[in-house]
Amino acid sequence: MPETILTIHKRRSIRKFQKKDVPIEIINEILDAGRMAPSAKNRQPWKYIVFGNGHKKELLNVMDAGLRREEHGITDLPKSGHGLSDARNTLRVMLEAPIIIVVLNTNARSPFLSVDNDERITEICDSLSIGASIQNISLAAEEKGLGTLWIANTCFAYEELMSYLDMKAQLVGAIAVGYADENPMQRPRKPLDEVVEYRL
Repeated sequence: MPETILTIHKRRSIRKFQKKDVPIEIINEILDAGRMAPSAKNRQPWKYIVFGNGHKKELLNVMDAGLRREEHGITDLPKSGHGLSDARNTLRVMLEAPIIIVVLNTNARSPFLSVDNDERITEICDSLSIGASIQNISLAAEEKGLGTLWIANTCFAYEELMSYLDMKAQLVGAIAVGYADENPMQRPRKPLDEVVEYRL
């Protein structure tokens, strides 16, 4: 099996990390892989902010405040409350990981604001581009012996986190990075014939 395909098959979402620092040189290498992803109209809409040590703790205290607000019923996501327990577990994982990479879309603003049809299409295309970038980062991390977790539960603390980051952008999510302290089995995947339709 070609090495790239093997890396794709080996990659797992990691939720337990060793208490071991990740050299900044390796972080730069995996972010450079993210930078090389394809993007719509070559807009390259991604920005990464790397948090570690005390800065990471500060960031996650802000996320905790957002989760507490949601738990008290003050919410922009009234139909998503069932996901709060999972968001709490995600916060635990983020606290354990030595590095958190916050991922932003520099071309978009809050998902809670209305946009016109043209802006929505641009936002969708940029989100696809950022997804490719995050996948590149995750696969490069796997090749460097690191584990990652792609995180979207930042949505529950969106306003708090954006206020803390003080950025004019859209918070897409985050990536927890570190040396894995688990070796999970692959989760089930739908069979190919269920997800592919040929019209040749």
